[in-house]
Amino acid sequence: MTMERILSEVRGLDGVLELAPQAGSVFPEVSWGDHFFYFAPDGQVPTNRQPYATIVTKDYPDDAASRLDAPDRWRLNIHVGAKTAAELVVPAGGDPGAEVDYGAEDVFLPHPLYGALGWVCVVNPGAATLDRALEALRDAHRDDRRRVERRATSG
Repeated sequence: MTMERILSEVRGLDGVLELAPQAGSVFPEVSWGDHFFYFAPDGQVPTNRQPYATIVTKDYPDDAASRLDAPDRWRLNIHVGAKTAAELVVPAGGDPGAEVDYGAEDVFLPHPLYGALGWVCVVNPGAATLDRALEALRDAHRDDRRRVERRATSG
């Protein structure tokens, strides 16, 4: 399964912290079953920054454009920065003015809410996107690590 491959790959990165809220946990019910990834070698969930990648398995109240409530749908979200996002996201038919189908599978899309902030997403990554998505995850992890280390030396 592709999600298991992604989870295995990310879990193997140095200093990764995976937050995976489950039913009955202290985290909001809407987050149960999802995965949030940080560079946090101390094992503590950061309070001063967002994860560098997430896997969501359902629609959120303000984020339903990917139609994740349908069976067997989930979405990988990665903070890649504006430059890489522009390289990964190819508008439909090459038309930059084309409307985005956020429910399209196995294509890089701007994140429905955070695309302007350098986030991309892939609904049900597969043969067309998996290898590049794994590379983007490794890069996002490295970038988060650099930010954490820079803050530690400047603080």
